Amino acid sequence: ARHAKAALDMAANKTDANDADGLAHLAEVGFFREVRVKGFDSMLSRTLIAARTKLVRATLDIAGQIRGLMKTFGLIVARGIGGKFEANVCGLLADNAALARIILPLLEAWRGLRIQATALGRQLLAEARGSQKCQLLCRSPASALLPLPPT
Repeated sequence: ARHAKAALDMAANKTDANDADGLAHLAEVGFFREVRVKGFDSMLSRTLIAARTKLVRATLDIAGQIRGLMKTFGLIVARGIGGKFEANVCGLLADNAALARIILPLLEAWRGLRIQATALGRQLLAEARGSQKCQLLCRSPASALLPLPPT
């Protein structure tokens, strides 16, 4: 695309018709680079990873938002992962009904995002376990030096 753009930028008149004509001429004379297109399975794997990453980030953002909102009222949420975080938040909200009406919907959204991120994580693990390439990488001695992906 960059090579074609550079060639088309040399044209005096910039119109869609001239661009189309220029691209056709570039194709005729063979002035293009071959591009390797990723396979459908590879695109699905990358999409799964991207979707899970987005959900995990959203979960962390909402958890941070909950911590920040509660800190405004002097309620410090103790560090905890998963169910501990939820229990800590609910414990602090037990005697503050007004704040609970604001925080609990966020906590519900956080819980839903965690469930969906976990489901995508399971799909990702199942795909990795079923992949011969992943099995080969796991058997190689160099894999001991690589950090494990978060689950």
